[in-house]
Order: sequence, then structure tokens, then C-alpha cells
Amino acid sequence: MRMRQLLIASVICVLASVPARAQDATVTYKSLGLEVALDAARAALAECQKQGFQVAVAVVDRFGNQQVLLRDRFAGPHTPPTATGKAWTAATFRTSTLELDGMTKPGMPQAGLRQLPNVVVLGGGMMIEAGGSTVGAIGVSGAPGGEADEACAK
Repeated sequence: MRMRQLLIASVICVLASVPARAQDATVTYKSLGLEVALDAARAALAECQKQGFQVAVAVVDRFGNQQVLLRDRFAGPHTPPTATGKAWTAATFRTSTLELDGMTKPGMPQAGLRQLPNVVVLGGGMMIEAGGSTVGAIGVSGAPGGEADEACAK
């Protein structure tokens, strides 16, 4: 009888702890909505057009998955994958690609980052933050230089 009571008590303890562990096993995060991603891409494209630049703009979610890609009609064929790579790099490293460019020059401790697959270390990729969380990133390619790409992305 005593053994049976101990067994029942043990089962109750285990079952009582399952919801707590299940709750600990889930996470909540903020993510960029599609409409906001599209608005950001349109704004960056408009800023570059105002300056006479033909560019591509990519917006990715916080995990680097592409949400939006816009390409001006005369932007080069290399600009869409470059813009996407810049956005992905900014999202996954949680820093601007212009800043990464300076940190990864030859001879710098982080120079090896340039050799990783899909990493594009050219100015023009920036994180998009809301409420203290990274919710996505934007990448611009096609303006004359990384600084100009980044200015459009801002």
C-alpha cells in the first residue's frame, strides 16, 4: 500500500512539472510584418530614385528569410542577390554591413567572416528594430558605393 502511494505521488509530481517545462520550451519573439517590410522597401527605393540611383532593395525577417525584393527597372542583374545578401548579413550578424566591412578587413581578427557562405560585407545592409528587438533587416544594392546604399536603406 505504501509503495502504491509513493508511486502515485511520483506520477503526480512528474505530471505537475510538465506544463512548466513545456512553457519553458517555447519562445516569443517580434517579427516584421509584410506590410511594414514592403513600406520599408518602397521608402528605400524612393530615396535612391530621388538621388538618381537605380537599385534593388531586399527586406528579410529577423531570421534572414526574404520577405520583399524590389528592383528598379535599370538596376543591374547583380543587385537583387547582393541586396538580399546584405539584408541577410545584417540580420544574422545583428549589425550593419558597413560596420562589418570595417571590422573584417584583411588582417583584422574577424576577417574570416568574409569567407563564410552567403555573407556580403559591403555597405548597404541594416537591421530594422522595433521596441528594442531586431525584427528584420534591409539591404540596398546599386548606388555608387556602400555609403550611398546605406543612406538609402536608412
